[in-house]
Amino acid sequence: MNEDVVLQLEDVEFRRNRRVIITDVNLTVRAGERWVLFGPNGIGKSTAVGMLATRTFPSEGRVFILGHQLGKYDVFKLRKRIGLASADLARQFPPFEDPLDAVVTGLTAVTGRWQDTYTDAEYERARTLLRDFRVGYLEGKQMWRLSEGERTRVLIARALMGDPELLIMDEPTTGLDLGGREQVMRTLSRIGREDSNRAVVLVTHRLEEIPAGFDRIAIMGRKPVSVEDATAAPNDADGRGDGIDAHGNPSAGTIVYSGSLEEGLTDERLTELFGMPIEVERSHGRWSAYAV
Repeated sequence: MNEDVVLQLEDVEFRRNRRVIITDVNLTVRAGERWVLFGPNGIGKSTAVGMLATRTFPSEGRVFILGHQLGKYDVFKLRKRIGLASADLARQFPPFEDPLDAVVTGLTAVTGRWQDTYTDAEYERARTLLRDFRVGYLEGKQMWRLSEGERTRVLIARALMGDPELLIMDEPTTGLDLGGREQVMRTLSRIGREDSNRAVVLVTHRLEEIPAGFDRIAIMGRKPVSVEDATAAPNDADGRGDGIDAHGNPSAGTIVYSGSLEEGLTDERLTELFGMPIEVERSHGRWSAYAV
């Protein structure tokens, strides 16, 4: 594997309760690249993120993270080199956790400060990150009292605390109002434009939430169902195979395109992905899409 490869997924499949969630997933992310993982809800993005963040293991195939194969290396050592910001991670913090502690514990990739200790210099870095994201006033408060926008910025600060080689942000603007979303978008654009070898993966299902500086995209869609399975599907009476397998479940998610953002976000590709006529626009450096 090339030294600049940060992530590599090879023929990855994940099954839950014998149902295939994602399959035939292949992706390579190199140092310094800014990727968007895009697709409809329920397509398997969070499952893929779980693997990238070492929280989930593939049922088939291989996942390499920072030069090590997932399942054959100590994940706790890997997690200290990965910055993660996600709603699932936010739910793991004790409700009375001080946001400052939530940030500084990013160094050890734990949620909830117990017996671990940190230096004054490390706390000062955590304070600097909170100030950088305009939430320095949250020190001394409690995580459960934070607004969605405040919590998101605390999590991004935490994700950057250890100066990670890989930064993963899963749906960071979910649940935010317009003002909160735009504040977070400024933060994400700053990360996208930074001059560093850090690899960044941003997960979203909305084009409007793709920040400036991100220029590569992996689009997830449904893997086509075979003619035999489509015909056998109980609710597929027309035999056309509308993404439903023989058990009546949606077909597995997979990556249907990976590469340049501009070449990936076309009317034709999104029309096929969402099953309706879609028109893609770009204005002032931001993307948007509409049903037509």
